Amino acid sequence: MYHRHLLLTLITLLTTLASEAEGQTSAINSPRNGVPRVVVNIMIDQLRSDYLEAFSPLYGNDGFRRLLENGCVFNAAEYPLAHPDRASAAATISTGTSAADHGIVGMYWMNRETLRPMFCVEDRSIRGRVTTDQFSPKWLNVSTISDELKVATDGEARVYSIAPNADEAILAAGHAADFVVWIDDQTGFWASTSYYGNMPVWADYRNSRCSLEQKLKNTVWRPLNNEVGAYSYFLARTPEKPFEHEFKGNHRYISYKTSGLVNDEVAATACMAIETSELGDDAVTDYLAIGLYAGNFEHKPVSEMPLEIQDTYVRLDRAIAAIINSVEKKTGTEGVLVTLTSTGYTEEESADLSKFRIPTGTFDMTRATSLLGMYLVAVYGQGNYIESTYGTEIYLNHKVLEEKQINISECQSRTQDFLLQLSGVKDVYTSQRLLQGAWTPGISRMRGGFNPQRSGDVSIQVLPGWRIKTTDPNAPVKISRESYVAFPIIFYGTGVKAEQNPIEASVDRIAPTLSKAMRIRAPNACTKAPLR
Repeated sequence: MYHRHLLLTLITLLTTLASEAEGQTSAINSPRNGVPRVVVNIMIDQLRSDYLEAFSPLYGNDGFRRLLENGCVFNAAEYPLAHPDRASAAATISTGTSAADHGIVGMYWMNRETLRPMFCVEDRSIRGRVTTDQFSPKWLNVSTISDELKVATDGEARVYSIAPNADEAILAAGHAADFVVWIDDQTGFWASTSYYGNMPVWADYRNSRCSLEQKLKNTVWRPLNNEVGAYSYFLARTPEKPFEHEFKGNHRYISYKTSGLVNDEVAATACMAIETSELGDDAVTDYLAIGLYAGNFEHKPVSEMPLEIQDTYVRLDRAIAAIINSVEKKTGTEGVLVTLTSTGYTEEESADLSKFRIPTGTFDMTRATSLLGMYLVAVYGQGNYIESTYGTEIYLNHKVLEEKQINISECQSRTQDFLLQLSGVKDVYTSQRLLQGAWTPGISRMRGGFNPQRSGDVSIQVLPGWRIKTTDPNAPVKISRESYVAFPIIFYGTGVKAEQNPIEASVDRIAPTLSKAMRIRAPNACTKAPLR
């Protein structure tokens, strides 16, 4: 009887100690008073609400469905910029402000000193890691969410950024990140920059054991499953046979990054980073920025490749599920806060509208610039008054105007009046008008995409439906289009209640919302209130 009583006492004691130890471990690993242990900020290039909904029968339960059913969904999202692209979108999401403050007016802009287009993250003072490219966040003028997290935690928070392209990876991360990686266009390796220090171990492992160089030799992109190949959403005739695409030649990695397969690679790398690093290991909130792709294969029209876009969304769904499952496995379901949104634009089809008798034409920037130059000579006398052009922006020669004592505002006004008379021009915006003109909803978005140090003196808005031929002979002819691209902002996880919210939500409110959730300051140029 004595031995039995002693045994019961020992069992009770061990059970109590185990429960206490488990409770202590649980307390260590649990969210700090509702603050997430990991924030995952996902930006999907060219995600569209109509496609997101259309392909829902093809999704599993852990990706888009989980976010849409259990998250707070703002369906009417928009950018405070007139013409967002991948780079300006990434900068706007991370800084909580527009290009007027953060300075990233686009993926490229004209460098006034060299008079050549420059990439938004190029930096010749920096060395590449596993790449010859020299990139940094040098041209990002303000702080990002993750920068403020670093400041608030005295550098203890871990900040990683993973994306197919350098611009989205760097601009989503900011200045103080620990690891930032992207897929190099030339080698297919995960690459980085000396600005952020050494390559992370998990990226080196992917390069040595799972490199795209070896993988693409035997890779053929086919529909993920039979349902993708059989599903029909588009009005265009569905191909009789499932698609097959191989990746060969000098541009194979660039093509790969426009395929649905790139989402598989990004997700696999993100999961490895989550599982093998210290991300989410302690009570200090960490930050993971991820870039994914929802655009067309090789930037071709959807009408030519309808099954490819369907497969891309299905692979997106699978990638999102893998990322969320991986981080929740490590932090628990209450330890992660996920936000997801789009870059807010799509690459439009360059169809011939004239054969359908739809009003159209071609606006030739070279011709317009030549005519403007002759007009300014007639007004002011001989001189090279136009320094350069980029896209539909004109950079006036400030030095010549100063030498001739010509008021820049007056020259801009005359330029505007002249250009408005040309066929295909809907409106003309001068820097003077954008900085000092009366406020309207349309001009507000133009102001949001304007930065006086990097934008042109004059910007031409071409009529919808017209083709735009720029001064660059190698640039593709684009179609001017002002259609609204519907996309969501979704929050899921710690402190989030399931809700379909119909209010208009600007993307620059993501940063203050995440900052509030992490209990840190919003980025230093962010003036917007958090979303509810």
